[in-house]
Amino acid sequence: QVQLVESGGGLAQAGGSLRLSCTASGRTFHSYCVGWFRQAPGKEREFVSAITWSEETTYYADSVKTRFTISRDNAKNTVYLQINSLKPEDTAVYYCAAGWETGFFAPRRSRSYNYWGQGTQVTVSS
Repeated sequence: QVQLVESGGGLAQAGGSLRLSCTASGRTFHSYCVGWFRQAPGKEREFVSAITWSEETTYYADSVKTRFTISRDNAKNTVYLQINSLKPEDTAVYYCAAGWETGFFAPRRSRSYNYWGQGTQVTVSS
């Protein structure tokens, strides 16, 4: 069982930056792909970014790939999402998720992930 806790959200101005953290407890991230998803009010949850365990391959949604950076610190059992050049449309609850990385793992699909955090709110003012 993996428990995930997100942190780092808050209120920020457009053009600013935030760094979200996702820390695992219960067990390590070893062999897990970790992804970030977000859900804005009235919208479906959408994929944002993911990082694999095996080769630390990174994936990004087209809407964020020039502004977001995902990274992991295995020693701290933490995955980070650096968000730069914030836009009001980035306002959402951000969730991290962990999924056992198999050969058929699809990092952009929410159904690939077994464990989810409670989310952290990001609000961007214009």
